[in-house]
Amino acid sequence: MTEFFWYKLTPLDVLMFRDAKPFSPQERAWAGSVFPPNNHAIAGALRSSFDINGNIQIKGTLLSCDEKLYFPRPFNYVSQNRLTPIAWLEPNHPSKQMLWDKSKPVPLVIGDRGNHDSDEDKHKKGDYRLFLPSDVVLRLLKNEALTEKDWLVNQDREKKDKPWIVETRSHNTLQDGTRQVKESDGYFVENAARLVEGWGLAIAVDKTTDAKLNSKAKPLVMRLGGEGHRVLLERCDTFDKQWNDLQKVSKTNFEKGDRSLAYMVTNGVFERVTDRGTPKKARYERSVCRPYPWEWDLADVDNGSSDRQVLVSVATDKPVPISCRFRNAENESIPAPQVFAAPAGSVYYLERPAELWQNLPEYMQKKSLKVWHDLGYAEMFWINYQGENS
Repeated sequence: MTEFFWYKLTPLDVLMFRDAKPFSPQERAWAGSVFPPNNHAIAGALRSSFDINGNIQIKGTLLSCDEKLYFPRPFNYVSQNRLTPIAWLEPNHPSKQMLWDKSKPVPLVIGDRGNHDSDEDKHKKGDYRLFLPSDVVLRLLKNEALTEKDWLVNQDREKKDKPWIVETRSHNTLQDGTRQVKESDGYFVENAARLVEGWGLAIAVDKTTDAKLNSKAKPLVMRLGGEGHRVLLERCDTFDKQWNDLQKVSKTNFEKGDRSLAYMVTNGVFERVTDRGTPKKARYERSVCRPYPWEWDLADVDNGSSDRQVLVSVATDKPVPISCRFRNAENESIPAPQVFAAPAGSVYYLERPAELWQNLPEYMQKKSLKVWHDLGYAEMFWINYQGENS
């Protein structure tokens, strides 16, 4: 099992990360942005800033504050109420009478409305966090009851529901000898993220990469994102313990083998190459992404693969477009095809735990799966399901 070492990334300026949507100033004056950065951006920054060659394995990217790791709020909660698949409700529950398309994941409803708040009550209480500290996540994994304080934003340390401020930056290039902006490529606008004071990013790297970083002169300053903005890298043993504690509980939950929730804390890319026929019966390949793993079949669909029929329902949000680069046969760096990732915070309801192929040794020779595994995509924590009131 690979050992990982956690680092705190403290921004020395605003950070700018463009999303994967095609962009050029003459076509679209507003450049899309994404934050926190995806794992490809982190790996590329490590390679270029510290001249690290060879394979890099990472975990993250996560947020951090006050020596604590922060994880995306799970999407299967509305306010403080956990959603439950209709199929798992008690027989006398009113929603049990609902009908749905059995070829799709089971719909989710609020099973226990005891903590359901009106819009007016929510306004009085304050904003709900989009990111939860590691101690709250640990209690979530242990199925311990969370308090209202756990869910609400800490006004002293956080900025509304997320701990960064979006700043809009315009870029202008003037025509030579004039005060007019160039028409073709002289003007565009993009967003930068300024983290609230005390906040930063957190990543973990494998033992080999950690040794290479330790051999570099201190302090470790890394270029990250657009415009050459930089972050300070510092080892953080406290993060190591927090991560290991979470992994230990998650592993125990996985081994129990009962109904489970897979809580995904980093973006997950679930891609499959398929053949598609044409009217002339020609065949060509296409890649298809979806919000849940292809290796998990729906539990209620009879397709002859009983060992894979585990997925009951999905709680997710809009996909995250990711585009990176790769080297072709001529060793040229060219843009890679765009993929769409299920966002961090997605939660999957399963009849029993099932590991992703990307994490199994027998599939690790498959390059496409190994890349997603090594870069830390689709990192999941396992939670035992203990009824709709738990």
